[in-house]
Amino acid sequence: MSAIHESGSAGLAAFAAELRPEQVPEPVWRRAEELLLDWFGSALAGKGARPVASVADFAAAMGPADGAAELLISRRRSSPLFAAMINAAASHVAEQDDVHNGAVFHPGAVVFPAALAAAQALRRSGAELLLAAIAGYEAGIRAGECLGRSHYRVFHTTGTVGGIAAAVATGRLLRLDARQMNHAIGTAGTQAAGLWEFLRTAADSKPLHAAHASASGLAAAYLARDGFRGAERILEGTQGMAAGMSRDADLSRLTDQLGQRWALLETSFKYHASCRHTHPAADALLQLMGQHGLSAREIVRVNAKVHVAALEVLGAVARPTTVHQAKFSMGTVLGLIACHGAAGIAEFERALDDTAVADFAARVAMEADAEVEAAYPRRWIGKVEVLTRDGRRLESRVEQPKGDPGNTLSRAELEAKAMRLAAFGGAAGPEEMRLALARLWDMRGAAVVGRLLPGERE
Repeated sequence: MSAIHESGSAGLAAFAAELRPEQVPEPVWRRAEELLLDWFGSALAGKGARPVASVADFAAAMGPADGAAELLISRRRSSPLFAAMINAAASHVAEQDDVHNGAVFHPGAVVFPAALAAAQALRRSGAELLLAAIAGYEAGIRAGECLGRSHYRVFHTTGTVGGIAAAVATGRLLRLDARQMNHAIGTAGTQAAGLWEFLRTAADSKPLHAAHASASGLAAAYLARDGFRGAERILEGTQGMAAGMSRDADLSRLTDQLGQRWALLETSFKYHASCRHTHPAADALLQLMGQHGLSAREIVRVNAKVHVAALEVLGAVARPTTVHQAKFSMGTVLGLIACHGAAGIAEFERALDDTAVADFAARVAMEADAEVEAAYPRRWIGKVEVLTRDGRRLESRVEQPKGDPGNTLSRAELEAKAMRLAAFGGAAGPEEMRLALARLWDMRGAAVVGRLLPGERE
C-alpha cells in the first residue's frame, strides 16, 4: 500500500483508494458487520424524534420525491444526499451509536449513512459497502486523533472529521483513485463544522452535526469524481484544519500504522443511552451497588472521578430541560442507574418527570481525577466514591466500560439492542427486524445492496 510511504492527507487518500479486500483481516470484516448492524438500530431509534422530523421535512421540501437510496425511518426513498442526511440525523439522536475513545468520534453515524446511500444508488455489492466503511472508519478516526484534545474542547469531532470519513467511504464506492480521493478529503474538510455551544441551551445541533457531515462528505466525493478540486493538504496545511482547529495536533497520527493497526477494531459500542463520558462512572456505580447490595435510598453522596473532557462536556448541563440534554447530565445518568438499574432509551423518556431520579441527581458531583485524566482518551476508566447513610465510604472502579473492545457486546447482545431501539420508535416490527438483521449479517455476500426494510407502509 503506497499510503504507508506517504504522509498527511495524501497518505490517507492513497490508503483509502488502494485498500484491497485481501488486505483486511477477518476480525476487521466481522467487526464491520457488527458496527453496521449496531448503526442500523440507532438509526431506527431516531424515528419520531422532533429534530430528526425537522431534518426529514426539510429534505422532503428540498429533495426529490423518490430516488435510489432508502430513508430508514419512513421507508421512502430519496437521493443519496438526502438519504445520508436523514439517516445520519436519525442515528445520532438516541445516543446509542458507536464511539472511538481515542478520537472521541462517532464514526458509524456519519460513515454508514453515506455509504449505504451511495451503495444503493450505485448498486454496489455488500462487500464493497463494508470495505468502504472500513476505509471511512480508518481515515476518520485518524483525523480525529490528529486534531487532539484541544479540538474537542470547542468542536464536536463527529461534525468536523465526520465529513472526511463520509467522503472516504463514498469515494471508495465511487472507485476514486488516490488523487481524486485527496480532493474529496479536501472538499469535505473545508466544510468541517460543529460546536459544543448547543449543550448550554438544549439546542438541536448534535444530530444536525452528523447529518451535515455525512451529506457534505458524500457530496465531496461525488464532486471529486466530476473533477472538482479540493485542498490537497486540508489537514496538515498552514491554513488547514490542524492549524485552525487545534492547538495540540499530532500530524503523525494521520498515517501511523495504516494497514497494520486497525482503528475500527478499537471502536466501542454504547450500552447506556447517554453521552459516552457518563458510561465509566455509570458502570462503576452499578458495580458498587451490586457488590454491596445498596439501594438508591441508602446513598447520601456520589463523587464521580472523571477526566477533564467529561467536566467540560457534562458540566454544561446542570439541570436538563429536555430528554436529549438529560443524556449529558451525570446526575441524571447515575440517578437512572441507582433508581432503575439501567440508563436505557426507555428510562430516559421518563427521567425528567422522575422525582426519585432528580433527588438522586442532586447528590452527584464530579471531580477531575489525575489517574483517569492520564489514561484518557486511550482508556476511559470509571471511578466513583459513595457515602452511605450508615457512614460507610465505598469506592468502585471499572477499567473498561461495557461496550469497549475489551468488554464488548456479543452478537446476541447487539441484536437485542437493535430490537429494543427499533421497538422504541415503532420503526419496525419484530418479524421485519429479524429479516433485516439476517440481511445485515449476510451483507458481505450480497451481490447488490438492496433495501434493509420493506417499502413505505400503507
